[in-house]
Amino acid sequence: MNESWLQKWNEVKDILVCPTDLEAYFTSDEILSQKMEVMDIGNVSLPSGKVIVRDPLVYLNAGEKPYFIEVPKGDFPVKVAVVKSEEWGDRYAVVKVSFTNEKPVVYREALIGNEELEEVGEGEYFGFSVDAGLACITDAEVIPYFDKFLTEINVENIYDDYFAGLFAQSYKMNPENQRDLGDWISWTIPGTIYQIPMFASGFGDGAYPVYFAYDTNNEICGLYIQFIDIELALSDEDE
Repeated sequence: MNESWLQKWNEVKDILVCPTDLEAYFTSDEILSQKMEVMDIGNVSLPSGKVIVRDPLVYLNAGEKPYFIEVPKGDFPVKVAVVKSEEWGDRYAVVKVSFTNEKPVVYREALIGNEELEEVGEGEYFGFSVDAGLACITDAEVIPYFDKFLTEINVENIYDDYFAGLFAQSYKMNPENQRDLGDWISWTIPGTIYQIPMFASGFGDGAYPVYFAYDTNNEICGLYIQFIDIELALSDEDE
């Protein structure tokens, strides 16, 4: 870790916070008249605690850098806050990984450690890119097994030739809050015990922020991916 970068991060980390209480998406029946529902989608395996959040079809490659802050090691539950909108349909607004049962008091953006921090402003974020409408959560120690799987399966199109069938099966088994092609899977890399949850990314392609949630003791209690800021999305419609 570059010391000058870390010093700058300490100066701006309280700017790179989420203005929304993301946990409220999981505890509220409605947000601004939009109905909410919470969905369990299995566990994520984090054997090293070095978290990676990426589009699994485009950016989950060998050598990907994890967030520089490490989280507890182990398998942890993953939940999705679904906004059930008459206009948007069922959309995945926020995904969270719970490390403890403590309540978050602040959400700071998860960073890799090479971001340009000099001109960061209020309300800005770096995020991760989605180009195939999907996101996933995994661990730096798991990536080599994913890479090995891709090499061994050796198909022309990993989604069409492999994952599409799993997503369709997910819809068949759990049709609630999914479109008929499937919007999430709880996938274990074949030949391993490592679980990688994959899920649709809000409104689709774009850049989305990831936040570490801290409790009153300044300990990490969760990880949150914000796909949809409901208040912002509604205000954009009104303009």
